[in-house]
Amino acid sequence: MTGSSGRQRVPTDSLQHLIVNLPPLPEQEAIANVLRSLDDKIELNRQMCKALEDTAAAIFKSWFINFDPVRAKENGDEPKGLSSNIAALFPNSFSDSKIGDLPVGWDISVVYDWADYINGAAYKNMHFSDEPDALPVIKIAELKNGIGPGTKFTNTDLGDKYLLETGDILFSWSGSPETSIDTFLWVDGKGWLNQHIFKVVPKNKKSRAFCYFLLKYLKPTFIHIAKNKQTTGLGHVTVKDLRELKVANPGEKLIEAFDEIAAPIFKRIQEILEQNSALVKTRDTLLPKLISGEVRVENIEEA
Repeated sequence: MTGSSGRQRVPTDSLQHLIVNLPPLPEQEAIANVLRSLDDKIELNRQMCKALEDTAAAIFKSWFINFDPVRAKENGDEPKGLSSNIAALFPNSFSDSKIGDLPVGWDISVVYDWADYINGAAYKNMHFSDEPDALPVIKIAELKNGIGPGTKFTNTDLGDKYLLETGDILFSWSGSPETSIDTFLWVDGKGWLNQHIFKVVPKNKKSRAFCYFLLKYLKPTFIHIAKNKQTTGLGHVTVKDLRELKVANPGEKLIEAFDEIAAPIFKRIQEILEQNSALVKTRDTLLPKLISGEVRVENIEEA
């Protein structure tokens, strides 16, 4: 190393003389093909997830934001694509409200009404551990990229309410507004929830999909709220904001009807996300072993 004042660097001539063992070119190409196949499957799964999420989000917006079934009935038409039982749950007219025209019989609620929002614990260096029973500490980085080399682990139990399981809905409420404020579906098994993330626990088990797609729909609103509080690049969405943000409340029957339609889509999204998590772990584990020769491509193909 050369240089001083904390800015040391590797000399160029040292790099030029560095010997690196590489597998033969045919082996390199075979390794690239294996990794490409995994990457292609991961990308295909991402596209499938987006398509499924877009489908459920479109239904949510049609029912609860644009009120399309109500408008159809107001015009004397049958709501498109709905069974008679579900169509009967929608009124055929609107009334004035503090947040604009609402379907007759609907109420106004705040986002906080439908779920409990449990903030994560403040895990610190003294809590981190390499013990076999340690679980990952889930921060915003893990929500975006999964469990990786930078993930910290702990076996310190700060309370069951911080324990995560596959299928939990998580809302990242603090950070750079454009890149950090979002809602996620956790699929990487047990872990401990770190601060700056809410675990969203629906008060009605049959409103899980409704809660998820409500938070997803409100993402631009949350980003706007966070930007208005932004300091040193960071913004926040607080419980106070969730208690003040008003939305239309269609009632339990319609929420449960939406959940019946969206739940299978939601389940499939979770299954695909779980598969992608496993594929990413396989890829990241295989790559160094393939390059070092510890694992050969033909062994993978035989397996």
